[in-house]
Amino acid sequence: MSFPRQLARTHRFSLGVPHAFQISEDGRCVAFLRGRDGVDTATCLWVHETEGDVARVVADPRELGADDENLPPEERARRERLRESGGGIVAYSVDTAFTRAVFALSGRLFCVDLSTGGSTPAELPATGPVVDPRVSPGGDRVAYVAGGALRVIDIEAGEDGHGDRAVAEPDGPDVTWGLADFVAAEEMGRYRGFWWSPDGTSLLAARVDESGVARWHVDDPAVPEQEPTSLRYPAAGSDNPDVRLAVLPIAGGGPVWVEWDRRALPYVPRAGWKRVGENAPTVVFTAQSRDQRTLTVFDADPVTGRVSEVRTDTDDVWIEIPSGVPAHTGSGALVWVARDPGTGERRVYAGDEPVSPTDVYVRSVLDVDADRILYSGSPAGRPGDVSLWYVDLATGNSGAVDIPGHGCSASSDADVHSGLRSGWMRDDTLLLQHRSMDFPGVRTLVFRDVSVESKRQRSEIESYAQNPDLPEPLRVETWRAGEREIPTALVLPSWYRKGLRRLPVLMAPYGGPHAQRVLNARGAYLTAQWYAEQGFAVLIADGRGTPGISVEWEQAVHLDLAGPVLEDQVAALEDAAGRHPDLLDTERVGIHGWSFGGYLAALAVLRRPDVFHAAVAGAPVIDWKLYDTHYTERYLSTPQEHPEAYEGSSLLADAAKLERPLMMIHGLSDDNVVFAHTQRMSSALLAAGRRHTVLPLSGVTHMASDPVVAENLMLLQVEFLKDGLSRH
Repeated sequence: MSFPRQLARTHRFSLGVPHAFQISEDGRCVAFLRGRDGVDTATCLWVHETEGDVARVVADPRELGADDENLPPEERARRERLRESGGGIVAYSVDTAFTRAVFALSGRLFCVDLSTGGSTPAELPATGPVVDPRVSPGGDRVAYVAGGALRVIDIEAGEDGHGDRAVAEPDGPDVTWGLADFVAAEEMGRYRGFWWSPDGTSLLAARVDESGVARWHVDDPAVPEQEPTSLRYPAAGSDNPDVRLAVLPIAGGGPVWVEWDRRALPYVPRAGWKRVGENAPTVVFTAQSRDQRTLTVFDADPVTGRVSEVRTDTDDVWIEIPSGVPAHTGSGALVWVARDPGTGERRVYAGDEPVSPTDVYVRSVLDVDADRILYSGSPAGRPGDVSLWYVDLATGNSGAVDIPGHGCSASSDADVHSGLRSGWMRDDTLLLQHRSMDFPGVRTLVFRDVSVESKRQRSEIESYAQNPDLPEPLRVETWRAGEREIPTALVLPSWYRKGLRRLPVLMAPYGGPHAQRVLNARGAYLTAQWYAEQGFAVLIADGRGTPGISVEWEQAVHLDLAGPVLEDQVAALEDAAGRHPDLLDTERVGIHGWSFGGYLAALAVLRRPDVFHAAVAGAPVIDWKLYDTHYTERYLSTPQEHPEAYEGSSLLADAAKLERPLMMIHGLSDDNVVFAHTQRMSSALLAAGRRHTVLPLSGVTHMASDPVVAENLMLLQVEFLKDGLSRH
C-alpha cells in the first residue's frame, strides 16, 4: 500500500490510538475510545483495569447496528467542528461512581454498565435523533438534545416508563437549547451547550438564537437535485448569535436566567459548575468582549441567576482564551491562566498567586484535583518540547512531572519526552500520552501510587495504530533560524547523499495561530518525509503568529496576517540556504499548505514571486471578510474599524500580480472556509488574465477523508509542483 493511501485509510495514523480518557475516582479503571485496529473507523468504548493491565470492550458499534451515514445534522456539524473523521462511538460520558456510560449511535441513545465485564449496552427509548447525551452525576438520568430541545430521560423505567421529557424547548425557528453555537465550537474550543449540576438536580444550558445571523448556502453543483445546505454564518463585522445561559431545574419550573451585561461581554467561552465542600453548587462561566480585550470569570447563584464578578483580565491587543480553566482547588480557590504583569507571559494562577515558573510557556491546565494542579508547558527556548508540570499547593512542591525508573522523565533539562500531550491526576493516579522522535506513534501510560516509590505501578494502554510505511530513520533536522530564531525543520530524502544535485525546496507551513508544525515528535514529519522521498528538501517554519514561544510572538500578527508570516517564511528559507548552500536549490522553491497554510501558500507566490516559484493552496482563506467573527476580529478587528487591515491581508487585489503556477484545492461542502474564497479568487485571476488551476472537490468539507481522494490529492500536488518548478 502506498503511503498516501495508508495515510488516508488510517486517518493520518489516528485510528487505533486510544483517546478520550476518563478515570474512575479510585484510579482503578480508565475508560477510553479506540478502534480494533489501525484502519477501523467503528470506534469502540473500552475500559482498562490498571491493576490487571487489561482492557475490555464494553460497547462495539457493529453489534449495535450503527450507521454513520444516518447522523443528525447537528451531530454532523459537531463532528466537523471537532475535525472528527472517525465513526462509531465518538463521544461518551460516565457517572461519578464510574458505573454507567452513555453514548449516541446513529441518533439512538445507549447506556452500558461499566462495573461488569459482560453487560450489553441497552438502548433507551429517547426522542430522537439524539445529540450529545450526558449522564447525570448520580447515574440515574441522561440529558440530551433532540430537535433543538434539551431533554431528560430516566435510565431505569418506572410506572410511567422512562419519563422522557423536555426541560427546555425552542421558542423560535432559529433557537436551540443545549448546543454550542458555530463560533464557540469552531474558535473557542467549547463544543458543549449544557452541563449537569454536581448534585444532579439541575442543568445549566445555553440558549442560542441565530435569527440575527446572516444565512449562507453551501452548494455542491455535482448533486443538482440536492437542496443547498443552509447555515447561519457570522462573518467578520456581522451579527453574532445571541447566547444566553439558564439554570433548568429537573423537577420542573421555568428557567432561571443567568444575567450579565451581554452587550459588553457577548461571548461565552466556558461554562459549568463548582462545588466547595458541602456547600450548594454554584454556576461558573467566562464571558468575553467582542474585541476580545476583556475576559471575565463570573459566579452565578443558580436559584436567583444573580452573578458576581470573580476576576477580569484585559489586554490592549487580545486575550487568548485559556484552556482547562476556570477550575477550582478543593478549598475553592480559582485556578486560572493569565499574563504575569512583570514578564508579560502566561502563568498558572491559584487565587491571586502565580504558581508556574516564569521560564515555562504554559499551554493548558489539564486537571485540578484537590490541591494539585497538572498543566502542560514548554521550557523557555524549546517550543518543540511539550511536557507535563505540576503544583502541589498543600506541600509547596512543584516542577516537571518526573517518574524515574519508568522511562517517563519529563524533567525540564531533558528532551527525550518531547511531544508529551495530556495527563490527568486522580487519587495519586497519572495518565500520560507520550510522543517522541525516538519511536513511532503514541504511548499511553498509567501510573498508580505516583508519589510512593516502593508501591508505584505502571500499566500501558496499547495503541493499535499502524506504523507508517516510510524509510527509517526519518531525516529531520531542527534549529532556530535567523535573527528571530524561528523554529525550523528540514526533512531530507532517505536516499540523498552529499555531492548529489541540489534539491528543489518545498516549504510546508501552517504558519498561523493555534498550530505548530515544528515539534519533537515523529508524527509531525510523516507527510513531509513522504514529500521528501519524491525529490524535495521539505522546509517547515513556525513564524510569528504561531504558539509555543511567547505572547509577543503570537501577537505580532495583530492587524496584519500577511506581512509577518510571509517575512518569516522567507527568513527561514534564507537561513536554511545559508546553512546548506550545496543542498538547497533556491531557484526552485515550491510551497503548499492547507487552510491558513493554503492562504500562506497563495500569499507567497503572489507577493514574493522572486522567492517562491509554484504553490498549492488547499482550502485557502482569500478574503478575511468572508471568515468568522471570533477568529478574524481577534487579529484584524472588524472591517468597519480597520478596513486597511482587511485590505492588506486579502489576496483579491493581488490577482494581477500572479506570474507563478498556482493550484487551489477546495471542498465544495466546506462550511468553515467556504468555497466562495477560491471561487472569488479564481474570478479575480480570470479577470486579470492570469493562468491558474482550480481543483474543486465534490462532497468534501474542510478536509478530504475519502482514501482514494486523499491519496490522489497528494499525488496531484507532487505532479503539479514538479512541473511548475521544472518550467521555472
